[in-house]
Amino acid sequence: MARIMVVDDALFMRQMLANILKAEGHEICAEASTAKEAVEKYKQFKPDLVTMDIVMPMIEEMDGIGAVEEIMKFDPNAKILIISVMAQHALVLKAMQAGAKDFVVKPFKPSRLIAAINHILSSGEKQK
Repeated sequence: MARIMVVDDALFMRQMLANILKAEGHEICAEASTAKEAVEKYKQFKPDLVTMDIVMPMIEEMDGIGAVEEIMKFDPNAKILIISVMAQHALVLKAMQAGAKDFVVKPFKPSRLIAAINHILSSGEKQK
């Protein structure tokens, strides 16, 4: 199964995502609560996939979209799944244009999350 990094500013959301993913046999290799931390931990842990909230507090002028851009610069093969509320539709589109592979709308059903992750992971192996 995959090594996944969970990025969300809300602890309860990170825990919920981690529980769903672990139940599917995935490993949570890292968690981040800010965009800046997400970029640093991506470089450190090099996960197979990232779940990324794009609406997070700005830290050093970087939000979730900035994190997607920075991760894609570091690793053009990065697999990023956006998890956001539908009210942020324009931001989701911007994140997809920056290189994210798919998105899941909050609130979501675990089956939708797993389907999106399986689809991204099966769309070509991440190159190291």
